[in-house]
Amino acid sequence: MKIATVCGMGFGTSMMLKLFIEDIFKAEGITGHQVIPWDLGSIKGQQVDLIVAPTDMESHLKGSETKVIYIKNLVDKEEITEKVIGAIKELESL
Repeated sequence: MKIATVCGMGFGTSMMLKLFIEDIFKAEGITGHQVIPWDLGSIKGQQVDLIVAPTDMESHLKGSETKVIYIKNLVDKEEITEKVIGAIKELESL
C-alpha cells in the first residue's frame, strides 16, 4: 500500500507524519507499506492508496478520489495510530 503524508511545502509536517507512521508500523509489526511525504501541489495526480494530512489541509483535499484521513493533533501518536491503522484495515477489506 502506498501512503502519502501531505502538507503545504512537503518538508515539515508531512515528514513528521511519515516518521510517526513508520514508527507505528515498526511497533505493530506492519510491513509492506510505503510512506511518502509530499507537498500539496505534488500530490495531485499521484497514485496512492491513502492520504494522511493535518486538518488544515481539508479544504485543499476535498473531493479527492483517494481516501483521506485528517489528523487534528500532529503529536498525538494515539490519534495517528487509531486513524491510520483503521483506514488501512478498511482499505484492505475492500
